[in-house]
Amino acid sequence: MPPRHKSLVLLAGVILLQVLLLAVQIKRDSQGRLIRTWTVGAVSPFERVGSYGFGWFRNAWRNYFALRGTRKDNEDLRRENDRLKLQIAQLEGKAAETDRLAALLRFRQSQSDIPMMAARVIGGSAGPASLTIELDRGERDGIRRDMGVITPDGVVGKVSEAYANTSQVLLLTDRTSGVGAMLATSRILSPVGGVGEPLLTMKYVPNDDDVSLGERVITSGMDHIFPRDLPVGTVTEIKPGVDFKRIRVKPAANLEKLEEVLVLLTLRPLETANESDPEGAKSSSPPALNPPPVAHP
Repeated sequence: MPPRHKSLVLLAGVILLQVLLLAVQIKRDSQGRLIRTWTVGAVSPFERVGSYGFGWFRNAWRNYFALRGTRKDNEDLRRENDRLKLQIAQLEGKAAETDRLAALLRFRQSQSDIPMMAARVIGGSAGPASLTIELDRGERDGIRRDMGVITPDGVVGKVSEAYANTSQVLLLTDRTSGVGAMLATSRILSPVGGVGEPLLTMKYVPNDDDVSLGERVITSGMDHIFPRDLPVGTVTEIKPGVDFKRIRVKPAANLEKLEEVLVLLTLRPLETANESDPEGAKSSSPPALNPPPVAHP
């Protein structure tokens, strides 16, 4: 280094040293020495950065690492809650099934004179061409074609095919299905059949006969399949026709939600209390609550 540059460096060093000595000695506003102010000003940015970094790390620890166990506990509780919900749904389903089976049992006991067998619905028709259901009982259980099928609520249909362990039931709403029926109040006889829709139709009721909305329709026993006075449905629509009224009937049994049914185990004509009474069809007396005794097969 040239002598001139050395002199300049030495001069600068001496001046810097004097400034530092003065800063140590001089106080600023009687609150501290100037060197301390400079030092604090130089260090403060690093302190702020360090404080921000520490705060971020602390928050990350609290929100992630320290809560990992809590999140796992929440996931376990959520899975346990879902499992309990599923279990409750299963228990409710079993309770509903128990109630239905109890109703079937009570109905069988109240109709002990009619041979019948409980069966479970295991399938149904896939399209509207044929409205049928499949039962888990068949010929080995004594089921034959044309046997009547009912629930405690009302008529369901009749057995259309019987196999070894299963059977097929043609529902009352099918176009080819029907049942001998009569109006409960007026005792007017008229068959009821299906039209491929949820509602049934009551045929051949003359226009001058009185029929009321909400009137009950019951079995007449004239088809020799179902005993007299079983519920068929309720009149929901009445319109005049050319020769006969057009009467729509809502089925008494919920044919769209069948799970258990009763099969009437007889193909013999069913005996009725009014068979010997020629005026029975027009009797104004209220219908019997229970079907009369029938001949066992």
